[in-house]
Amino acid sequence: MREKIPTREEAFELLKEYNKTESLIKHALAVEGVMRYMARKRNDDEDKWGVVGLIHDLDYEQFPDQHCKKTEEILRANDWPEEYIRAVVSHGWGICSDVKPETEMEKVLYAIDELTGLVVTTALVRPSKSVMDVKTKSVKKKWKDKRFAAGVDRSIIENGAQMLGMEIAELITDTIAGMQEVAEDIGLK
Repeated sequence: MREKIPTREEAFELLKEYNKTESLIKHALAVEGVMRYMARKRNDDEDKWGVVGLIHDLDYEQFPDQHCKKTEEILRANDWPEEYIRAVVSHGWGICSDVKPETEMEKVLYAIDELTGLVVTTALVRPSKSVMDVKTKSVKKKWKDKRFAAGVDRSIIENGAQMLGMEIAELITDTIAGMQEVAEDIGLK
């Protein structure tokens, strides 16, 4: 049986089947937005990158102790393409997976997953509570304060940026731009 290419609608339905928490769904939408932005910037497949971003934390709410492993099982059971499965599993590299990000899509997902959390937190402490006026320098300033968004693993972002051959500032700028495109969906307009 040939793998079918999942649509965004199918991915979103699957996400909502396994995730009920608004913050996790908004995180998925933020990562999707950044992945789409980054794919366009690289002249790559925006739909594929977006779907991978949308589905990357599929198992996190129900199976946090089996993160990435359970998503792999679910996606295989739904006949998802190997390329999508590998990309999703690789975002947990060094944490809950030994699959190292190798493709550009995998490296971007790995690099921006944690970073979206830092951008969200930076937006939420602003008077506007909006990502629309978040600047790269604001995120860089918050980056230095290890108590700010303490759950964000900055070393993963640094590793991801290095894998991509990008400066942290450029990665932050691109992440903000991708999130601004979906600001309304993620409640940060």
